Formats: sequence, C-alpha cells, structure tokens
Amino acid sequence: MSGPGVGVPELDGAPLFLLETLPDTEQLLVTGAEGRHAVEVLRLAPGERVRVSDGQGAVAEGDVMAAGSEGLRIAVRARFEVPAPSPEFVLVQALPKGDHGPLAVDLATELGVDRIVPWTAARCVTRWRENRVAKGVAKWRSAARAASKQSRRPRVPEVTEPMTTREVCGMLADVDLAVVLHERARRPLAELQIPSDGVIAVIVGPEGGLTDGEVVAFRAAGAEAVRLGPEVLRTSTAGAATLAALSMRTRWV
Repeated sequence: MSGPGVGVPELDGAPLFLLETLPDTEQLLVTGAEGRHAVEVLRLAPGERVRVSDGQGAVAEGDVMAAGSEGLRIAVRARFEVPAPSPEFVLVQALPKGDHGPLAVDLATELGVDRIVPWTAARCVTRWRENRVAKGVAKWRSAARAASKQSRRPRVPEVTEPMTTREVCGMLADVDLAVVLHERARRPLAELQIPSDGVIAVIVGPEGGLTDGEVVAFRAAGAEAVRLGPEVLRTSTAGAATLAALSMRTRWV
C-alpha cells in the first residue's frame, strides 16, 4: 500500500473489519462472519481499538463496547478517508491450475495490487467454462477481501470479469506502462523508467508459458517484455514479486 495521505492516521496493526456499507452513526455493529471472527477467533474485549471500512477507502476508528452473541459493537471515535494509491497497479493474471489462483490474488493483494484481471491465456491448464465463470470470479474476489483484512487494507482490490488476449490488449491502451514477464526477455525490469503516477499493468502468463503470438500481441499493444532475474517464478508468485519491486520504486520513495 501507499503511505497515508495528509491528515490520514497511520494504518497500524489495529484489526480491520469490512462492511458492505459504512453507516454514518456514532456506533457500529459488526455481525455475521465478521462478528464471529472478532469474538471467537480474535477474542476482542471492551476497550480495544479497531477499525471498520467499506472496502472503498472510508474508515471508522473506534473502541469495542461489547463483544458477544450479537457481534462486535463499536463506539466510533474518528472517521477518515484513505486515498487511492498512486500509481495504480493492475495485475493481468493467467488462470493458474488448482487453488493457485486464490493464492496469486492473496499475495498480490498483500503487496498492493489495485485491480486484478483474470486472463484466459492460450496455455492455461484451468478453463472457466461458462457455468464456472461466476464461481471462479467469486472465489478470487473472496480471496482479495480476506487478504485485505489480513493486511489491514481499507481498499479491496477490484477483480474484473475474465478477459481474452484481445481484450487485454485493448485494455493496455489506457495504461501508462505495461510489462509482460517473459523468461526469455533480455531487458530486466530494473532498467525500465517507471512512472510515478498513472496506471501500471503487469501481465503474468500461465504454467505453460506465453505463446509467441501472445508476446507479439502484447508488444504491439505497447507492453515491454521484461524479466525479474535469472530464476523462473511460479505464475502464482511472479505477479506479487513484480508488484513488490514496483512499490519500492514508486510508492515508497
């Protein structure tokens, strides 16, 4: 995540809970799975400080009044807005096999991604058939939400509908820098000029690698083919590693 903006408190280790909406009231009640987690797992007690967010940057900070069967009741002490980080990070993630998709989303969320695009690459082992698209997207969105809570991020990354290679190329017209990770690329990521604002897209291929046609299409759309280093990373970890490298050169300078 980017550092806090002017007048925004440091987002320290206080537990964060996410609600669909954040009522403008003096007290908040966290119920359902969030409330049970607070009471049964975190075992929060009256007087402890917590934060509640709508997942879009609005945050209410307060103290626990009661923790019990009804959930977690909080007395709101302050409210603030966490601005969207800059630059915006977009991860175009080829569908990994098995449960590696949610893992890729989890790691990318913890390392600051703002938007995740599931990509149906030519060599993807996993295929989301028409009757499985909604389930797959929901699983990735759930992973992004859970990772946001764990990493205390008041802005939950957007997970879009799946895109084809052609659709990803079209999307690249609206970004300021696009990089496609390729083990045979000669240019290292460290050599690139990285913009300090705008939109940066990172394209990660599947276990079987990118086809020559995909590399050509992405480069024609303006993407730079780069490598992180001599090692070839798993598709589930490559995006997170790239986001970490980009953050060190943009958000924390």
